[in-house]
Amino acid sequence: MENQFFVDSEFLSPEALAKKHRLETDPSSRTNHMQYMPGMEKIESDICSTVMGQVNNFDYSIYTAKDVKAALEHETCSLEDFKALLSPAAEPFLEQMAQKARVETSKHFGNTVYLFTPLYIANYCENYCVYCGFNCYNHINRMKLSMEQIEHEMQVIADSGMEEILILTGESRAKSDVAYIGEACKLARKYFRMVGLEIYPVNTDEYRYLHECGADYITVFQETYDAEKYETLHLLGHKRVWPYRFDAQERALRGGMRGVAFSALLGLSDFRKDALASALHVYYLQRKYPQAEMSLSCPRLRPIINNDKINPLDVGEKQLCQILCAYRIFLPFVGITVSSRESASFRDGIVKIAATKVSAGVSTGIGDHESKYTGKEAENPQGDEQFEIEDGRSFGKMYDDMSAEGLQPVLNDYLYV
Repeated sequence: MENQFFVDSEFLSPEALAKKHRLETDPSSRTNHMQYMPGMEKIESDICSTVMGQVNNFDYSIYTAKDVKAALEHETCSLEDFKALLSPAAEPFLEQMAQKARVETSKHFGNTVYLFTPLYIANYCENYCVYCGFNCYNHINRMKLSMEQIEHEMQVIADSGMEEILILTGESRAKSDVAYIGEACKLARKYFRMVGLEIYPVNTDEYRYLHECGADYITVFQETYDAEKYETLHLLGHKRVWPYRFDAQERALRGGMRGVAFSALLGLSDFRKDALASALHVYYLQRKYPQAEMSLSCPRLRPIINNDKINPLDVGEKQLCQILCAYRIFLPFVGITVSSRESASFRDGIVKIAATKVSAGVSTGIGDHESKYTGKEAENPQGDEQFEIEDGRSFGKMYDDMSAEGLQPVLNDYLYV
């Protein structure tokens, strides 16, 4: 990609500003968002067509209170039942949905809640996604940690007692190539029992390499499954290619990853259709790869640097709770993560109903864990964060709060032999 669009030290040149304006105002200046770029692996799979066929035919206005009551009475939740539970007709039944979700969660996960923390190692990005703080046109402090800095951050996090880490980068192959990420995975394996990745989508052989380096699972946000809306939000970069992103989890499973996680960023488009698509993506892949561990997260839009007016469209906590309960009823075995984008009170409540995993000790900035975890002033420069968080509790505080709620915090449940 065009590295001149990194704005880590100075404002955009007039030429870059002109290109930014063209991308925003002239759709013909953008590449085809459904066409693969050179180097992108195209796999043969029917998952996308199967999922989108269901989503495109989803008319949630047709469901009634009778449909919702029937869905709640059924022992097994069918696809039609799930659609009813996502519909506006289900909103008056939120308490009943929560009760049913709580039973399913307890049945399959007991009273456990898993804890992890993210580690951002770079915030360079080659994409222009209009809602993201890392986007290549946003004037923020850019930074990429060295291996020594990454290990120091990991040591600080590990010293707190955390055993699972999620490594994240901005989406830039030029600044954070696969080899760099692989070395970070090798370091993480020294300090943590579970290592996840949330990076730009890569090809099957690259996922295989990252798994060999120590990565257990990958998370990919589709952002929105609405391809037409996606085109208006992702104006530049490899992320613009919607189908390549959709197939990322399947490529990761083919590459040997033990687990994959899915998400739409609720508020970018019609949240009910995005929620349906996310769940169906899991549903069909789970049947194709029954050995894989799969999970869902349900993030909402958050304000970013230089744009504090970004907020989720039509997705309040009530709607979010409805989606999470519907997920649990439809997919009882799937892990559900609720991030620090949400408030402490919401997360404390939802882990007793539907969610099974929460982040703690979170920073979405670069190189600032020592200052956040120990109170010491960081010795090195720091990179700006991707978005604002709502729940800033430390690992220790989160552990104690979950225990006080009658839950059993779990740091790791997987042993290598």
